[in-house]
Amino acid sequence: MVNRTVYLLRHGRIQLPDSQRRFIGQVDLPLNEEGIRQAYLLQQIFDKVHIDAVFCSDLTRSCQMAEIIAANKDIPITAWRGFREISVGEWEGCTFADIAQRFPDEFKARGADIANYRVPGGESFAECATRVVAAFDEMLEAASGDILLSGHAGINRLLLCHILGMPISNLFRIDQDYACINVIKCAKSEYHVKTLNASNHLSN
Repeated sequence: MVNRTVYLLRHGRIQLPDSQRRFIGQVDLPLNEEGIRQAYLLQQIFDKVHIDAVFCSDLTRSCQMAEIIAANKDIPITAWRGFREISVGEWEGCTFADIAQRFPDEFKARGADIANYRVPGGESFAECATRVVAAFDEMLEAASGDILLSGHAGINRLLLCHILGMPISNLFRIDQDYACINVIKCAKSEYHVKTLNASNHLSN
């Protein structure tokens, strides 16, 4: 593996009906006004950074983020289904409080085995990790040079667990704020996480 850098970002804030915690996996929600502002702040940063290719998931919020950040660069943007956020099946869009009340046993079971529990109609984090790591490897093969990947909180955590050699059960020990930056250096056959969940730019 040649020396290169991957800038792994989380999309900005999204349009939600309220402030309650919800299961937002593959529900296709756009960025809200604040999320768009965050994307333009990142654009200002990456206008000064050399990037050879931009990738994102095919969900609207990830595509919007990538398009705004790369608007002033003459480089391709590639949307891949493999980078979609984890599917939470029948729980998509539901609040945590609602699921805990209606399905208390299932809610507890998921918390007890966060890596392997699969919501009906969805996928487990372990299954999602297999998908996302494969997409990441394919991305590195498909593009040369430095890459920006507009991701999601869940898939970013899974990629970082993979790179850091952490068990998936610990994924929520990794913070991924809206519009954060992670910097991954790829050298020979090794990855090094140089920056994790950077969000100082959002105070501008």
